[in-house]
Amino acid sequence: MKKVFALVLALVLAAGLFAGCGSSGSSDSSGDSAEKYGEGWTFKHGFDKDFPPYSYIDDNGETTGFDVELAQAVCEINGWEYEGVPVNWDSKDAELQSGSIDCIWSGFTLSPDRKDKYAWSEPYSINTIKIMVLEGSDIKSKDDLKGKKVGVQGSTSAQEMMDTPDAEGGCADLAATFGEVVVTDTYTNAITELKSGAIDAIAIDVTTGNYQMTKVDGLAYLDDDICDEIYAIGFRIDDTELRDKVDDALKKLAEDGTMDEIGKKYDEIYDNLSMINQK
Repeated sequence: MKKVFALVLALVLAAGLFAGCGSSGSSDSSGDSAEKYGEGWTFKHGFDKDFPPYSYIDDNGETTGFDVELAQAVCEINGWEYEGVPVNWDSKDAELQSGSIDCIWSGFTLSPDRKDKYAWSEPYSINTIKIMVLEGSDIKSKDDLKGKKVGVQGSTSAQEMMDTPDAEGGCADLAATFGEVVVTDTYTNAITELKSGAIDAIAIDVTTGNYQMTKVDGLAYLDDDICDEIYAIGFRIDDTELRDKVDDALKKLAEDGTMDEIGKKYDEIYDNLSMINQK
């Protein structure tokens, strides 16, 4: 009996040693050996690769944009490795929940229907959705949009705001007057359709529209704003520790002038950056 007990004890101890060898060091969902959220941990930034000037792939194939540079600066403060992960915007929630990305950070709107679905950072940008038309268009005001084809990028704040009741800050009443809402995969494609005459106007956030106007001639806004929005970073609902670490870093970047320095590279959005007190 003693021999049997000794054998069982030896097997248990050996199993424990073996398990210990296989699990030395903590790891996060990406398989990093670094302590989660500690020095050397990899921060997986989920972003839309065609949402300039917040996040995009430039002509040299490099990932850039205000949100990208700001996320990289957050990583530098926290001692993290930065990993940019471009995602299909329609799949952003699935990517977040699967652990493929640690946040959604790409001009992401903190809208009424989203506020309880994520752990949100402090807002860092105030934005407005406007209607873009071709210069010389016979559409002069919101009233002229009745019966028209209006384009919008899918899964963006502009599309969501057109589905949101006006009482909650949306513009569903206006959208109901359109002849058709044409959903495109990117705003680049929406502008191509506007230029070709396939659609009559585009609902777009002003900061992205400003950037597009620097690249494409012949575009104009209607004077009317159709609704307002704020941008923040969305984390998994229980991931408040990571949210807080990012928030703390953003505050430091706002205080030490780094956010201001990055923002000045992007004239189209600089005045909208609320964390550096620009209006």
